[in-house]
Amino acid sequence: QVQLLESGGGVVHTGESLRLTCTASGLNFNRRTMSWFRQAPGKEREFVAAMRFSGDSTAYGDSVKGRFTISRDNEKTTVYLQMNSLKPEDTAVYYCAGGPHLIISRMRDRSAYNDWGQGTQVTVSS
Repeated sequence: QVQLLESGGGVVHTGESLRLTCTASGLNFNRRTMSWFRQAPGKEREFVAAMRFSGDSTAYGDSVKGRFTISRDNEKTTVYLQMNSLKPEDTAVYYCAGGPHLIISRMRDRSAYNDWGQGTQVTVSS
């Protein structure tokens, strides 16, 4: 079955960096749009970043643009989220998600993704 396993979360201070990793198995990774979402306590799950399988198209949430970078290694079936200049408002559980080939306008749509990981906690202290 499909498995998405996130790692790399932790506790950091404002301004520091973290790199999240999501390793996938059981799916045709090379044909999937991969993404990151996050959910803070009491809030809805929020789009963070996405990249199509070819790497030709990426999308970012407005609150992370310029600070976060998504990348992927199709040979390793792994997607990464490099998070720089972290802020307390970035504190959340971060989820990796996989979906079919998506047009750019749908890459931010949570309902477009049918495979989800269990999440990894990121806490940014001020």
